[in-house]
Amino acid sequence: MIGSWGDLKRRLRKYNPRWVILMIDMFFVVASYLLANYIFFNIKGTPEVILIFQKLMIVLSVYFTLFLSHSIFKGIVRETGIRDTIKIFKTVAMGYIVLLFINLLVRIFIDKGTVAGDVLRQSYPVLTIQACILMVIMVGARVVYRTLFDYLFLPARKLENVLIFGASRPGLTSYSLLREDGRVKYQVIAFVEDQLSRIGKRLAGLKILDISEINKSYIKKYRICEVIIAVENNDPERLQFVSDWFHELGLELKIMSPARILPNARSGREIRALKIDDLLGRKPIKLEHQEIEIAMEGKVILVTGAAGSIGSELARQIAKRAYKKLILVDQAESPLYDIQQSIKCSQLEDMHCIVGDVRNYGFMQKVFAEHRPDFVFHAAAYKHVPLMEANPYESIQTNVLGSKNMADLCMEYDVQKMVMVSTDKAVNPTNIMGATKRMAEIYISSCAGKSKTNFIITRFGNVLGSNGSVIPLFEKQMEQGGPLTLTHPEITRFFMTIPEACLLVQEAGIMGNGGEIFVFDMGKSVRIIDLAKRMINLKGYRYPEDIDIKIVGLRPGEKIYEELLANNENTIKTHHPKIMIAKVNHDDLMQKVQMINDLCLQMVNSHMMFPDYMSLVRNMKKIVPEFKSRNSEFEILDTEILDNRTSEVPIYPITKKA
Repeated sequence: MIGSWGDLKRRLRKYNPRWVILMIDMFFVVASYLLANYIFFNIKGTPEVILIFQKLMIVLSVYFTLFLSHSIFKGIVRETGIRDTIKIFKTVAMGYIVLLFINLLVRIFIDKGTVAGDVLRQSYPVLTIQACILMVIMVGARVVYRTLFDYLFLPARKLENVLIFGASRPGLTSYSLLREDGRVKYQVIAFVEDQLSRIGKRLAGLKILDISEINKSYIKKYRICEVIIAVENNDPERLQFVSDWFHELGLELKIMSPARILPNARSGREIRALKIDDLLGRKPIKLEHQEIEIAMEGKVILVTGAAGSIGSELARQIAKRAYKKLILVDQAESPLYDIQQSIKCSQLEDMHCIVGDVRNYGFMQKVFAEHRPDFVFHAAAYKHVPLMEANPYESIQTNVLGSKNMADLCMEYDVQKMVMVSTDKAVNPTNIMGATKRMAEIYISSCAGKSKTNFIITRFGNVLGSNGSVIPLFEKQMEQGGPLTLTHPEITRFFMTIPEACLLVQEAGIMGNGGEIFVFDMGKSVRIIDLAKRMINLKGYRYPEDIDIKIVGLRPGEKIYEELLANNENTIKTHHPKIMIAKVNHDDLMQKVQMINDLCLQMVNSHMMFPDYMSLVRNMKKIVPEFKSRNSEFEILDTEILDNRTSEVPIYPITKKA
């Protein structure tokens, strides 16, 4: 008995030849036809057995042909799902229709009583009964086989009870996916909704419950372990409410991606873990890809800072377009190599990765002379606030001098458009990094109209998941067991995803005519402490029991609140409701540009072996008068009485004597 049981298990594990499945299906055709005749003639009278078997040959021929043409025997029986069932129903129904059509032709053209007429003439009730029985037997046999296989080989998998939030088509699709995947062993208990019009109804035979009905007693009663969110439009505000509700109950959350994200997937859907990007706090901003595609076709495109978070995503997105040549420049060798390899996987040609520094005018001039770019996307910059607060010289060298070099070269080589990536920290800056980005904005704005080049600036908030941002930091701290460190309990930031940011940069490059600063309508700013709590929940931890949050105090130059517009700026609408043009204050623009030129020239000539940071930052505050330091050693400079009555503002010496 043990030997035979083990032999059965070995046979079930083995993939049987497809012809065996076909023969079994043909046996079902014979059995269903004979059973149909038995049922019919048990009511009508005694059948002619020989004639029944003669008629059976016609039925077998039709179904055999259709089974071969539709390949229903080629599916893996133990993986049978809804799609296979539908295919069987369609094939049997087609066979039934073909037999009815043949029977109709026979009754019209062949007389009853002849040999051919008697053999070919079928009973309509028999064909109907047989088709119904055949459908049930073929599907039932596969279900029994699959159930037996799961019982024998998946005994250790516990049946997990889950809820589906979303009682509409996405919820039904999610339900079908779970039903089809026999390895997962999920059991959907009910659908959950927050829309009153759907609550109390049924979907796929399951009740649609109000989200308020899902409490700890319900979770305990039905042993719910997970909730799958399946809604067509993943509204982040709605997702925040739903995720907070279920996280309070200690449930794990997953989400089904919208079908448009996976157009080439077999099912068009996937169920994945809920990510912090899903809880951004506003609806994703959509941009016109086709217009970008047309504008970049056949162009030579240069990306600086191509190894950074923004630059690398820009490179990946542009690499999918019909460009003529793509030049990627960065001074970081290893990250540039990584992006080169990732794009090479797409078998792209005419891509050049160059290790170089935008601060080196001579080197970048050779790059421009050799490749003659049409579009320049300038993403090279130092961005870490505390580091730049401690290293003002390096910040100016890269963020200001590097941007100046790029703008000057674009004018010299008649580049069609230059798009600079700026930041909301350039608005009323409180730190060195923000002030240098504002200085770069001033210089690039001054270049508008001086040449054939259109100069465009994009200004946006923090980017989720970028290098050194709060998301990777929190993830690393959670891996180490916490706590998560937060500088201030009320600190807020505007957030966007890396793909959104890069699409904005490209869209700005297309729609800009020169001299604009484009800003996003980024919705409401997000409290970082709320973001931290959601990340803790998404990782399956509890706050503060498992992982706590520690307030460590503001860092040098850090703001509590970020801004996208300065106090004396307002906006102009564009063709896109989420993209606006900032009306920037250009008072004393040329004087400030002259001061930037003098500062950069003095820095280049002095080689800055012994920089006097106080003098350096004092000069920056003269160029950017709204720059007010916070929590920094440079706050003392804001209290100095500066003579604003003179038309010429001196550049202070910035080098200490050795």
